[in-house]
Amino acid sequence: MAPIRRRDGAWAALALRRPGRPYQRHDRRLLMRVVAIVSDAIQHMDRERMLGVRDRIDRKIMEQLHPKDLFYQFLDGLRSLTHYDHSSALLIRHEHDEELQVVAEQIAWTKAKSHRIGLRLALGDGVRQMLESGRIYGFDRRGDQWHEWTGKPVAYLAEWLDYNSGDREDQREASMLCAPLVTPDGVFGVLKVAGRHVGRLTRYDSELVEHFRSQAAVAIDILNRTESLQARMLTVERKHAMAELARSVSHDVNNALGSMLPLVQQMQDELEGGRTDPSVFREDLEQLQKSLQVCRRIFGGMLSFARGGARRASVGHVRAAVDTALAILKNGIERQQIHLSVEIPEDLPPVVCAQSDLEQVLLNLLTNAREASPSGGSLTIHARPHHESVQLTIADTGCGIATEHLARVLEPFFTTKPNGNGLGLTICRSIVWEAGGSIRIQSDPGKGTRVEVTVPRSSARPLQQEA
Repeated sequence: MAPIRRRDGAWAALALRRPGRPYQRHDRRLLMRVVAIVSDAIQHMDRERMLGVRDRIDRKIMEQLHPKDLFYQFLDGLRSLTHYDHSSALLIRHEHDEELQVVAEQIAWTKAKSHRIGLRLALGDGVRQMLESGRIYGFDRRGDQWHEWTGKPVAYLAEWLDYNSGDREDQREASMLCAPLVTPDGVFGVLKVAGRHVGRLTRYDSELVEHFRSQAAVAIDILNRTESLQARMLTVERKHAMAELARSVSHDVNNALGSMLPLVQQMQDELEGGRTDPSVFREDLEQLQKSLQVCRRIFGGMLSFARGGARRASVGHVRAAVDTALAILKNGIERQQIHLSVEIPEDLPPVVCAQSDLEQVLLNLLTNAREASPSGGSLTIHARPHHESVQLTIADTGCGIATEHLARVLEPFFTTKPNGNGLGLTICRSIVWEAGGSIRIQSDPGKGTRVEVTVPRSSARPLQQEA
């Protein structure tokens, strides 16, 4: 009998048995040569498999996959190699933050989405110092105590990462790898792999993780660059949108103010001449009030949009976003004699998207719909719960989008408008994409356009409308 080795340990055994004649010493040497060849072949297969996984992730990086999708490609590759039976997670530190945030986690025994996404762990001085060493640490839990493989007194690092300690005993971590992601500027992330049984992860697994640290760094770098570029694009588009909105509502504001001035002058003349008729005076005041309400609604909507909100507050209410957008655009829609229909349930659940971002999506899409319908038609805004998401549909009966342009309307800087910047729909896609949703555009030239936006619902309570 001779052991076949794999992953730096005994993995199987090759046993020979023959009756009646004992084996000689040279038979043992021959058997050892055979198992050495088999072990080398298995090791070669494992290495080829690892290189195949690395190549697959490299291709995904070159395809400019969305960073969050790339994170899960990375974690899935690790699972296929280490066969961990608990979970793997990627935690990153955003610029100027003193915390690490769980941005991706894959749980071995379920396909359900991890509820740990977004969890933040504060970086204490001791933890930061251990992570900045750049060393991969391995731990096993015996009882309630974590122990580092080489006996170093760094168990608090495993305790810091053991955010599943409150789970059931059969779902708790008992083996853990901690791989810091470090640059000369300090730690910017941590890769964590966990097993459910003591000894489930070995030094061989830590060597596999070491091979993938550089790819994790690339994925995080792509995320940081994407977020930085998106933040700048949002700022540019918001300023452009404000300028466009100011131009588009100037006619409505001018009309409202223009109707007020003659009334005020007439009321002054009647008061000075003693010809005041109470009923006429009341009607004139009502007209002034309506004009002031138009101006207030328009400026209130623009102020709400310009003020925006904290992008970290990733809960948005569709009804409130529609109200803000229509406060700005409704008069222009009515002036163009476009029939407006809004169908939004009162108990519509909130969505996982910052309110200011949701308002920007609505303003961009409704402005496009209004501009596509210069001479009447209809505009429908419809929202409904859809599985674990909320589906928002904006449909118009305007000029539609040319077939050759439809495939490119979401590309940055592509526009058919004389004064457009080509960022409006790109920003919409980026916001919806970041929230984990999708955007779909259907159009029939000469008949209209239909845009479907699907965004995951939030666990927050629906917004109560004022009576």
